[in-house]
Amino acid sequence: MAVAKLILKRSFFSFISIYVWGIMPGRTQRWISRIYADVYNKNWSKKLIKPYCKAHYPDPNYIDQFIPASGAETYKNFQDFFTRLWKVPPTIKTEHVWACEGLLCEYGNIDNLNLVRVKGQKRHLRTIFGEAGEGIPKGYYFSNIFLHNNNYHRIHAPVNGKISRIEHIPGDLVLLRPWAYKNPSLPALRNERINVDIVDEEGNTWYLSIVGGPGVGAIVLGDETSIESSVEAGKEIATFLLGSTCCIASPIPVTKNKIGDQVFMGEPLQ
Repeated sequence: MAVAKLILKRSFFSFISIYVWGIMPGRTQRWISRIYADVYNKNWSKKLIKPYCKAHYPDPNYIDQFIPASGAETYKNFQDFFTRLWKVPPTIKTEHVWACEGLLCEYGNIDNLNLVRVKGQKRHLRTIFGEAGEGIPKGYYFSNIFLHNNNYHRIHAPVNGKISRIEHIPGDLVLLRPWAYKNPSLPALRNERINVDIVDEEGNTWYLSIVGGPGVGAIVLGDETSIESSVEAGKEIATFLLGSTCCIASPIPVTKNKIGDQVFMGEPLQ
């Protein structure tokens, strides 16, 4: 019975995502998103934090690991919790780490994964990374991490290196739930996103695509995130204010995780 309910729920969500929200004009998506986003910033929304934590985290002390993004002593609103900061960031123990926390919903050699049909046209996953997409070397590995609302919503550098490119790509704000689509990376090909390339200490480029979802101004780059700036593995480079996905094209394979796993920022890829 529980499985049947889950299938029905996901089928309904898929219908809404593709045939209702997905066909709305971008300006309509943004108008609705503005209303939705404003709720997160209302003072009264802070009352949602405790019941939300109780419903989503088995550890009753989960929230004690973090501080409000605003720097205040207590959370001002739900957005202040959503963009929370670590009190003590995870210790980085390896050279290559996950850039964010979330569900690994697609993975593989970038040239072996299926083409995705977007508005009647087939597109390669390289398209996600904009102008640099065609230049991604053969043999690179593609990862798509979906950040659920209950995940930590900051993006960090996966390696030590230097930022070589930042690109903003305008787009839609289709819903991001990976189980709503036959190919979970479809929203990353349609939605607004910011691409950040990092050249590591060995001269290899890591390609990050930070993909926004329903919300207004949903991606905020860090103050020190700029072309030619140096980064260390685990250094914050961006924040998601609302729903989100992060796609990565990396020169090394992932051996610690498989599709369907929850990955965590700072944990090793191998």
